[in-house]
Amino acid sequence: MGAVRPLLSLASLVILAGGVLFQFFTVLSGGVTSAPENRFYFLEASNIGNIPGARNPSRWTFFAICGVNNGLDGNCGATVPALPFDPPRNFGTTQGVPEQFIGTHQYYYLSRFMFAFYLVALFFAVIGLLTGLLALCSRLGGYLSGLNVAIALFFQTLAAALMTAWTVKGRNAFRSNGQDARLGVYLYGFTWAAMGCFLISTILFCCGGVLDRDSGWGIRRNKSTRSTRSHKSAARGSFFADTESQRRVKDNYS
Repeated sequence: MGAVRPLLSLASLVILAGGVLFQFFTVLSGGVTSAPENRFYFLEASNIGNIPGARNPSRWTFFAICGVNNGLDGNCGATVPALPFDPPRNFGTTQGVPEQFIGTHQYYYLSRFMFAFYLVALFFAVIGLLTGLLALCSRLGGYLSGLNVAIALFFQTLAAALMTAWTVKGRNAFRSNGQDARLGVYLYGFTWAAMGCFLISTILFCCGGVLDRDSGWGIRRNKSTRSTRSHKSAARGSFFADTESQRRVKDNYS
């Protein structure tokens, strides 16, 4: 049982590192235009040539709105931290924009909070990756890492839910306006896969600490049992020895 905790901690670190990698792929989209980042986007809208100044097609990434060049992200606009999905604001006009986007701020807030939750989840995941090194040699490190990754899991779940909400609603709005739209398969996969990695890593970190604690209790319990048995045996031996001595004394006097 002594080797269980290090093995579980190592597995947790590997899985957590995979989740962190998925997160970096997501948050760098639009900010990095080289391969493989130029394949990643949340939502693509096409047949939107009737919107003045809009790229046709347009892809919403983490940091920028990009066009499409040979199937890849290209001609990206300026990088904007916490870029909101709000077509009237993004294109600077309401002409040709689906009416579902006009006069509402729900898409704006869904996307802005999503970006914030992505970054918070990434921060705690990286902290968990660092403290996970302590989990290889201590139960406290395992619990601390499990806590950090659990926080990352919480915010990643929120980010995934908000991302799904605005992209699906946005796709449906474009399609209802006679325009084409599709979801970004890669960023969808990265987002939900990262959440799965954080969930598994949290469970493994905590299990490593619990199993190691139970093993320690078992060892101490066995030692205590053996010690108690030896004391009882010694007492019984002393009792029988004293009884035999008393009998000899009586026989001598008689």
